[in-house]
Amino acid sequence: MRAFIVGFLGSLLGACSPTGFLNSIADTSTIEISRDIPYDSGPRCTLDVYAPRAANNAPVAIFYYGGGWESGAKESYAFVATALASEGIVVIVPDYRIYPEVRFPEFLNDAAGAARWVRDHASSYGADPKRLVLVGHSAGAHIASMLTLDRQWLASVDLDPRRDIAGTVGLAGPYDFLPLKSERLKAIFGPPEQRALSQPINFIDGAAPPMLLIAGGIDFTVDPANTTRLAQRIEAAGGEVRTLTYPWIGHSLLLGAVAKPFRIFAPTLADTTAFIKNSRPASDRIAFGTPTW
Repeated sequence: MRAFIVGFLGSLLGACSPTGFLNSIADTSTIEISRDIPYDSGPRCTLDVYAPRAANNAPVAIFYYGGGWESGAKESYAFVATALASEGIVVIVPDYRIYPEVRFPEFLNDAAGAARWVRDHASSYGADPKRLVLVGHSAGAHIASMLTLDRQWLASVDLDPRRDIAGTVGLAGPYDFLPLKSERLKAIFGPPEQRALSQPINFIDGAAPPMLLIAGGIDFTVDPANTTRLAQRIEAAGGEVRTLTYPWIGHSLLLGAVAKPFRIFAPTLADTTAFIKNSRPASDRIAFGTPTW
């Protein structure tokens, strides 16, 4: 019965675009929301800030949403930002350019630009910019992990993940998804000779900030083996990573479970919040082996 209920809810959430119901029931009573702040030129280069009213040197998280690199809007993920902000985290949700307007790697450039803005302005919202954590779901997890592992993207905005990122959370992320079978993905990621440059798993050196990788055991959209392979490669290189797999949880419910009605099905919010709050600047980061989650 539990498997049936979870499967039904996952299908329901997967069909909701945008997730208006979850946004409509999100409690924003203790949160200040600032919308449509430009971090670069162009209509999709804006972001929303969700700041707890009592924030003081709080950790700050950027949430990169998914959508297959071709869809999505920051307003659709207010329920995610509100849930995290209600736990005392300043949350930024940026839009970024998507296909067919752009192809790989332009959305990474946008994501890096948003990170630069957050680093420069986080303190104005009661956050500690040195405790910046990247969080992403699905294609957003790909983006967050690319910024974390391939240093060139943040370097383009004078940041270094080893110095400026306290940690990264990947939710149901595609990290090692070659060869491409979809014609759409082939168009997004370009000719075969450049596709290896789009894979987070190819940029592991053991020096990246700590990562928490969460997958659903019945995710049929992004193979959870992506998470397993990335974690194994990080561990082999001496990096810091923790993986969690939630049985009977699919792709959409993994994220939907941050919303109050669905938290009984997966501890996505609790595990993500604990990781973010446990984050420390690179200069004084506590031992990863003693997390508080």
